[in-house]
Amino acid sequence: MHKRFVNHCTIHLTIIPDGPILIKSGKEGADPTKPDMEFVETYHAGGRSIYLPGSSLKGAIRAHAERIVRTVGRDRRDNSSSLPWANDPLNDKYDYLNNVNSASDIYKLSCFTDQMFGNTSIASRVRIEDAHPDSSQPLRIEERNGVAIDRVFGSVAVGPFNYQVCTAGEFKTKIHLKNFTLAQLGLIGLVLRDLNDGWFGLGFAKSRGLGTVEVKFNQAVVQYPGCILSEDKQQIYALGSEQKWSKTFLLGVGEFLQVEDAKLYGFAKPDHQDTPVAAQEMDLGFGVQLVWREGTVNDLFERCVRSWSQLLVGAK
Repeated sequence: MHKRFVNHCTIHLTIIPDGPILIKSGKEGADPTKPDMEFVETYHAGGRSIYLPGSSLKGAIRAHAERIVRTVGRDRRDNSSSLPWANDPLNDKYDYLNNVNSASDIYKLSCFTDQMFGNTSIASRVRIEDAHPDSSQPLRIEERNGVAIDRVFGSVAVGPFNYQVCTAGEFKTKIHLKNFTLAQLGLIGLVLRDLNDGWFGLGFAKSRGLGTVEVKFNQAVVQYPGCILSEDKQQIYALGSEQKWSKTFLLGVGEFLQVEDAKLYGFAKPDHQDTPVAAQEMDLGFGVQLVWREGTVNDLFERCVRSWSQLLVGAK
């Protein structure tokens, strides 16, 4: 399915520290005036600043998505069940993908989270940009001290050491999801809800009070690049086929495929939800998009979570 581009969702969000956070740099500098553990930095907007790497965000989001799938589904492949499952990435040898050459078979045999985030055989559908500081909200960076305690003798095992934390500011980023099912987008919504609620954190020392953040949704855009609006703007038409939908329909990848093609990949069909958002033309007058503005993005996730719930209820 990476050879086609039928739908795409971009979630614009802001990550706000709800306490100290630290994404550690992989190297220790030679400057003795700097702390032992520094925040990762990059050049952005004409200067050097701290940031939240997209790889760190994606790792945390994927790990929690796997927890959710294992909780309501299974933690290993079961040919007798259609419940979604998430593998153990550290111990899975992917033997079930040996000698499988068809892209559709590889996708169908992979676990639910691998289908979204990729594995050694299929590319990821999820892309997360680096989160850079919002220049309108000043950062507050502090240094803290710590020691490692010997659990046997109760004395200092390592330290004292100092580390850098960010306690205030805002970091803006985007999450992109292409060729997605509504259940997959619903799972992303649940993960972001749990991140906002403090169920898991980001970066260093999460079990010691660091890493909790607030997630603010700025906008979400769902696009159908191979579609156009009817002349009266009331329906969405798929180019090159006779398929059409209401202008307010949120469409998963299965909606754009023939029944036979959807079965090859295991995509749900039908896979749509009605929304209060009307479709509009994309830039240059080609393609269709639905836009959820700030304050309404939860509506998008609520509708996609319905599809996620239907997937679980309908599974055997």
